[in-house]
Amino acid sequence: MTDTTPADSQDYLRKRAFYDSLLTIYGRKPVLEALEDLSLPVHKLHLADSNRRDKLIERIEALAAERHIEIVYRSRRELSRISKNARQDQGVALDLALPHYGTAEAFLHEPKTNYELLAIDGITNPQNLGMIIRSACAGGMDGILLPRKGCAQIDPLVIKASTGTVFKMRLLRCEKLAPTLSAFKQRGARICGLSSHAPMTLSALEENAPTIFVLGNETHGVSDAVDELCTHRLRIPMHNGVESLNVAVTAALIAFRERPSHSNPV
Repeated sequence: MTDTTPADSQDYLRKRAFYDSLLTIYGRKPVLEALEDLSLPVHKLHLADSNRRDKLIERIEALAAERHIEIVYRSRRELSRISKNARQDQGVALDLALPHYGTAEAFLHEPKTNYELLAIDGITNPQNLGMIIRSACAGGMDGILLPRKGCAQIDPLVIKASTGTVFKMRLLRCEKLAPTLSAFKQRGARICGLSSHAPMTLSALEENAPTIFVLGNETHGVSDAVDELCTHRLRIPMHNGVESLNVAVTAALIAFRERPSHSNPV
């Protein structure tokens, strides 16, 4: 009898990679907008079988049918497990297949020597997150650590603000940021926080190790748990009494800073 374990194993890994690439959005209006955008790679539509029939639900079903998207009717309980937000899913969820959407754990175990990541720590404004993704993608960053809790998630607003670069940028999901950063730190990564009072400037950081730049909350900055993990604190020089920048602007300055590994610095 032929041993099929290797093939089965490869098949399992392929399926796991595919399901790791799925992003689920929820809510009737966000799902409708996503279905109307023909550029979005949609995998499956989930509807609660208890949904009251109205024009919005009918429109969602019609768009899915036009695009030959599988529609699965589920109990409210099943759908809430998929959306992970029973209070706000409105009985509707949609799976998007993003080619560069994966997990921090998978990235951590890849054979890499040097890399540069951004880490999202409590950023709640979808437009800021979208612009951060756009800048990171354009500047050649290797990925963005995106916690499931405490920050904005990928939704139509983020996709729009990113001008579609969300489909090109590697997004690395994790449950919570601090434990994830700790795991990266144990494997040799530098964790860099931004502070207006830091003695070292951003451009002075040497390019000799894996590096993660933390972007903190729009109002409160980097959380205490993450701040304790920082190995470096860096300053962006500013003039005329300006003490801080919009977090998306900060991300752009990090992504486009002058460094030897990039041939076209600004």
